[in-house]
Amino acid sequence: MFKILVTGAAGFIGFHVADRLLKQGHTVVGLDNLNDYYDVSLKQARLAQLEPQSGFHFYRLDLADRPQIAKLFDEQCFEIVINLAAQPGVRYSLINPHAYIDSNLVGFTNVLEGCRHSQVKHLIFASSSSVYGANTRLPFSVHDNVDHPISLYAATKKANELMAHTYSHLYGLPVTGLRFFTVYGPWGRPDMALFSFTQAILARKAIDIFNYGKMRRDFTYIDDIVEGIARLMEHPPTPNPLWSGEYPDPGTSQAPYRIYNIGNNQPVELMHLITVLESCLGKTAEKNLMPSQPGDLIETFADIDDLARETGFMPNTSIEIGVQHFVDWYRTYYGL
Repeated sequence: MFKILVTGAAGFIGFHVADRLLKQGHTVVGLDNLNDYYDVSLKQARLAQLEPQSGFHFYRLDLADRPQIAKLFDEQCFEIVINLAAQPGVRYSLINPHAYIDSNLVGFTNVLEGCRHSQVKHLIFASSSSVYGANTRLPFSVHDNVDHPISLYAATKKANELMAHTYSHLYGLPVTGLRFFTVYGPWGRPDMALFSFTQAILARKAIDIFNYGKMRRDFTYIDDIVEGIARLMEHPPTPNPLWSGEYPDPGTSQAPYRIYNIGNNQPVELMHLITVLESCLGKTAEKNLMPSQPGDLIETFADIDDLARETGFMPNTSIEIGVQHFVDWYRTYYGL
């Protein structure tokens, strides 16, 4: 059993990861600043599920608070750190860019420094499929270059990968970066399409469908994300002896550093997602077709061969099952 720091523990993915680790018997220190990017009461409700569990300890801290983060690392001596705290959202990064610098860059630097000085055995951090940016070769592979982000959010996630590699190279810190592909499920984020569509359809309001619905996403159910993290957690990366500076592989390194995609490996058309959601809700959506938004990728599709090779696991929850689980949770949570 390990003592594990989970940042963003009141967030969607962080909550599910912390819950899984606690049920496995680990000691989990959860950290979150409970900001108001979306409904704080939802974050508090997630925490209310974690706080009664044995082995859970919560700190309300901002990752950008350097003295307090340094103090936390000094006092707690974590063996594993899972950094899931970040300012999310492609579209919000067009409105409030400074929030992404403070959380995703300054905050992540403080995490790296904490891991370095306290000799953490394995750092796992959240990246994003957004880093693929202008790439059009499908499926997206961690071994392809990703030097053309199309949103500031994506740029900060790419920067996280570069920063993490630097610390792995300089200090021998074992680091695993995970590029998540459109995560959904119970306790999800209200700013994500599935949640906002459900909310609007039940309120008999029109849903905004960007790029006239001509988008495909590798929707990945939350339990599959958690399973991937749990399996990789106990497999800290080692240097790749075949790595060559003449033909550098972005997904591995001569340092103990690896990048993985975690996606369902089955892109779904946005209009099909809406059809499935309508079936689960028993209601028809009023659709407002709109042009594409700046920063949006038209299609995402994860190559997960490396994940399968390393862990023996491939995400496989169908959109029909995953959406039904989300709708069941939504009705229960909101008392519908």
